Amino acid sequence: MIPTVLQVAFGGAIGAAARYSVGVALFRLGAGFPIGVLAVNVAGSFLMGLVVVYLGQKVLSQFTPFLMAGVLGGFTTFSAFSLEAYTLFERGALGQAAIYVFLSVVLSIAALIAGIFIMRGLLA
Repeated sequence: MIPTVLQVAFGGAIGAAARYSVGVALFRLGAGFPIGVLAVNVAGSFLMGLVVVYLGQKVLSQFTPFLMAGVLGGFTTFSAFSLEAYTLFERGALGQAAIYVFLSVVLSIAALIAGIFIMRGLLA
């Protein structure tokens, strides 16, 4: 059996290559709008929904690291975010789900902006 970390790494390489390919293929259609990223996020979230139920129903959890963390994680981490938000919602933790979604989006964008400003300052 391949060690779990190698399963994730191999799946991640496949997912990242697929994400890049979709982005390149859809770049010209975007006309300034990140349609490739949007398409990958939506498709990855849809596939995550299919995979999580299929693996659970068929008791194939040994493929979870390769498919979910690896392939879909490499394709888009948005799919993992979507699954976590929905899991909170499904458990009835509506407040936690809303806070998780809000904080994930706002803090991630804020962290990106902070990183940009810090690096620009360091390189100035």
